[in-house]
Amino acid sequence: SETGKNQEPSAFLMMGIPGLEALHPWISIPFCALYLSALLGNCVILFIIRRTPSLHEPMYYFLCMLAITDLGLALCTLPTTLGLFWFGVRRIGFDACLAQMYFIHILSFIESSVLLAMAFDRFVAISHPLRHPAILTRGTVLKIGLAIVLRGVLSLLPIPFLLKRLTYCGRTELSHSFCFHPDIMNLACADIKVNVFYGMIILLSTVGTDFVFIVLSYILIIRTVLSLTTREECLKALNTCVSHICAVLVFFIPMIGLSMIHRFGRNVPPLVNTLVAYTYLIIPPALNPVIYTQIRLSVLLHMCWREKTERKK
Repeated sequence: SETGKNQEPSAFLMMGIPGLEALHPWISIPFCALYLSALLGNCVILFIIRRTPSLHEPMYYFLCMLAITDLGLALCTLPTTLGLFWFGVRRIGFDACLAQMYFIHILSFIESSVLLAMAFDRFVAISHPLRHPAILTRGTVLKIGLAIVLRGVLSLLPIPFLLKRLTYCGRTELSHSFCFHPDIMNLACADIKVNVFYGMIILLSTVGTDFVFIVLSYILIIRTVLSLTTREECLKALNTCVSHICAVLVFFIPMIGLSMIHRFGRNVPPLVNTLVAYTYLIIPPALNPVIYTQIRLSVLLHMCWREKTERKK
């Protein structure tokens, strides 16, 4: 759409997978499977925890927060992604794009903070098991959840206004089938130093800080585990962390990769940029339920098998 000076565009044009536009209907099949896995898997986790009183513990409350966040992330990108793949709908209004971008980034920041809260829960449970119920009460978990949401909402509140103040001079083609702050920002023909600086500060002070504290939590957890007397106690303690470590890797690796590409990867092929973005936003919501259910199931089966062998002895 044509724009004058100091005017915002009426709409942006979204991109699917560059070079594979003719295959979009076929490509939509695995995307549908991932979205279905994300929606069903996270709903099942919420239902099971809700209906099982023995799971009403801090670890599972945080898992509920993670599942709700993953549902939100999946629902944020599903309409525009499948709309593009199925019906070729590329157009998204400027304000709708800003709203989608805002919620995608908020939910990403919330997921990062929830993963940090889960790391803290594992640290307390392993390093101070007797004090765990007193430290992480239901009220404390609720306060942590509210703090996580408020931090995400307030830290990103200026972003849409910083984008609305920019001048756009005609370029309206986004890099993805959803809206990202760096992607919209790079379409402006005005000075974007404030946007770049604020985006970097917020990213480092939230997600960057979360990642550092998650690593520190695991350093302390490993130190505690190594001090345990028997090999079985070590394995039992580490088993409670495996699913969380997988969730952290699945979330942070693509996120860091995408941030690096948007800021420094000018010569990165568009296909790589697109695949990393889809991996970051669609894979964690689809895989997290699988990670948690499969690993928990394998641990339970292993414990049952050990009990049976001990009885036979």
